[in-house]
Amino acid sequence: MDLHAWITQQVDHVERLIEENEFPPSQTEGVRLRCEADRRILARHRLDPNVTYEPACEGCGTYGDMEMSNVDNLNDCPELLDLAHAHGITDDILASLDRPQPPEPQPRDSRRLGLGDIHATRPITTSQVPAALRGPRWKP
Repeated sequence: MDLHAWITQQVDHVERLIEENEFPPSQTEGVRLRCEADRRILARHRLDPNVTYEPACEGCGTYGDMEMSNVDNLNDCPELLDLAHAHGITDDILASLDRPQPPEPQPRDSRRLGLGDIHATRPITTSQVPAALRGPRWKP
């Protein structure tokens, strides 16, 4: 379970307490609104499906011409860390949480090769060069 899932679990628990009338009537509406606000933040600060090389936070945005992620790992998102603090996270709990993994890359059109596809192909060795293409200074 990563930080996003932990906070979601905490919000679910508070919403269950509201349904079970565990809060005084004067506080129920405020707690319900807080849960709604937390869910909005969780919806905005989630794993970015467009960044497949790191588990970046979509809500924290990007910078520069290359559009690098402002937050490289979802567990390091300052908004989520603030939410977790409000829900009572401790350093021990935070240390025990899983680091999220980047999303699987989407399959691409087979006609276009990307840099990852080019590097994934095996290099041609000199033993595979036909004799007709070998020059006078050929060294196998």
